[in-house]
Amino acid sequence: MWNFSQFIASKDKDFWGWFLLIFGSVFFVGFFYAAILSKFLPPSDNALISAIQTDRYYCFLVPLTLPILLVAVYFHWLSMKFFKHA
Repeated sequence: MWNFSQFIASKDKDFWGWFLLIFGSVFFVGFFYAAILSKFLPPSDNALISAIQTDRYYCFLVPLTLPILLVAVYFHWLSMKFFKHA
């Protein structure tokens, strides 16, 4: 049987799950706009959007980060194998 504390813990997990899902989605859409989509739109009069359109940092950040990410994932996997079989 479920008691009240388990019900509250279940609702708390649902809240944080939805919060992280929505936050990650908004962050992804914002980054996608800043890195890729804004370069194809016509120039804007808004100072913030104009600064995003002329920025050259974020459009190179992800492609240059991917090789390092692959190395980090490999070393994480390798260290877990060493820990598991030691």
